[in-house]
Amino acid sequence: QVQLVESGGGLVQAGDSLRLSCATSEQFFVNYALGWFRQAPGKEREFVASISRAGLTYYADSVKGRFNISRDNPEKTVYLQMNDLHPDDTAVYYCAMRASPIARMTESHFDSWGRGTQVTVSS
Repeated sequence: QVQLVESGGGLVQAGDSLRLSCATSEQFFVNYALGWFRQAPGKEREFVASISRAGLTYYADSVKGRFNISRDNPEKTVYLQMNDLHPDDTAVYYCAMRASPIARMTESHFDSWGRGTQVTVSS
């Protein structure tokens, strides 16, 4: 079972920035697509961003222009840089990996998941 470990969450104020990290020991990391999802209290988990093996990126409309997903293959880590955070960005953020080089935007396409990291944005 692939293990994904998120870090970097916390409590911030509206307008602040945070960078989430997700590390894995998966040996084929360089070949796989990765994604970030989030789940706010009382809501379903939703897509945030994904990145393909080739570095193609996709974003939810709600975070375009504010969030940036990137990957460091030698470090086997994927990042989510979050800028200009809003209170409605408050959620548990989950990292996911897909055993395919092609990025997708739906949960069902991802095979492995982290346990999540809490991001809370106060107004």
